[in-house]
Amino acid sequence: MEKLQTTAAEAPVAPSSDGEATRLRELSPQQWKSGIAAWLGWLFDGLDMQLYMLVAAPFVAELLGAASEKDTVVSHRMSWIQAAFLIGWALGGGFFGRIADRLGRSRALMLTIMTYALFTGLSFFAQTWWQLFIFRFLAALGIGGEWAVGASLLSETWPRRWRPWMAAVLQTGVNLGVMLAGLANFLLARSNPQASAVSRLPAFLEPVAAGLLTYPRNVFLVGVLPALLVLWIRRAVPEPEEWHAAKQKSAHAAPGFLELFRGPIRRTTLLTLAVCALTLTAHWAFLFWYLQHVRNLPELSDWTDAAKGQLISKMVWLVMAGSITGNFLAAALARWLKYRRAIACLCVGYFLAMLATYITPLDRRHLWYGLAAIGLCQGVFALFTMYMPPLFPTLLRTTGAGFCYNIGRIAAGLGTVFFGLFSKVGDYRLALLCAGFLFLPAAGIALLLPEPPDEKRT
Repeated sequence: MEKLQTTAAEAPVAPSSDGEATRLRELSPQQWKSGIAAWLGWLFDGLDMQLYMLVAAPFVAELLGAASEKDTVVSHRMSWIQAAFLIGWALGGGFFGRIADRLGRSRALMLTIMTYALFTGLSFFAQTWWQLFIFRFLAALGIGGEWAVGASLLSETWPRRWRPWMAAVLQTGVNLGVMLAGLANFLLARSNPQASAVSRLPAFLEPVAAGLLTYPRNVFLVGVLPALLVLWIRRAVPEPEEWHAAKQKSAHAAPGFLELFRGPIRRTTLLTLAVCALTLTAHWAFLFWYLQHVRNLPELSDWTDAAKGQLISKMVWLVMAGSITGNFLAAALARWLKYRRAIACLCVGYFLAMLATYITPLDRRHLWYGLAAIGLCQGVFALFTMYMPPLFPTLLRTTGAGFCYNIGRIAAGLGTVFFGLFSKVGDYRLALLCAGFLFLPAAGIALLLPEPPDEKRT
């Protein structure tokens, strides 16, 4: 008995029989660097994608010269800007996915980060709503590409048996990025640095600066920070050995994009496209319109923009705290039920949470409970991170995962505009309630999905 106990205790110290690490201390420097690069990339993804949603209403109202952010023209324009962002995200996933499969994961990762950092920073200088439309679209190309590249980089370098927990940790990077955006918005709304900054400038620059150094415009300057990460990735993060081996084996004749729709891969492509389109449409309708719903609560009618901005930031933190917890709940469900059943369960949970939160009007104090429950169910998107790349061959991995996951954002972008039509009657709650029903067909289709081939052996 003592011998058996000793063996059981000592067994995890060495790598497993398939050569994979079983403890963090067994990971190689390359694995650590790849993991840190992917996690930081996702952190800044979350930061960037949230910045616009936090300030959409007051910023677009400023660009349009509207008297109130409740103007229906403001709602219409800001929903189209968000649609452009989501469509750019979808196209970026496919575009940079091909680059990553051809040129390498690390190189593509640098290009994606530089893209979204540059165009988020340029959003600061937008003078019309259509300029902001263009900048958000171009920034989204990089964000969509970073998702696909980061997921493939991690799935090819870290142990397979850790995938559910890796997905939870990676998705937590996005959640923390969103929370950082909320913190930046809270601090900038509170400090309102315009007056002190303008007073230090030469007199002939004061009129120009007064129009630029304002909340919410200055929030976009925070989005330039990710560019610093590129310098480290270029020096420290190597290409995965699995990608090198597949590239050599193919003799540089990489499979084409259309291979996703041929042979046995076609069924997987179509099913994942359907699940992603439905879940992302509902999810992004929530992410965008729940903030506008809070801003337009009757009890906030006499609040200033800055005060509303601070409340919005607190609610974003609440949703993200629930989402971080949900990531690890999703990982535990995936270990217990496998991926497809876990995805289906969380989709049903997301629907029920949306239904309970928006079926009747709630004041801001009661909204806290519903938003916490919704955040908990958002762990479903953590599962896609490690679930999807292994479904495709190595040299189609980033292309397949990036296309199938991100193309759903085109539907999500159009859905944001569609559900925004409800705002013409001032009922964001109805838009959110209708969007939640999309999780039900997503749950049904998820049950038809395959499990990753190598997952069955771990």
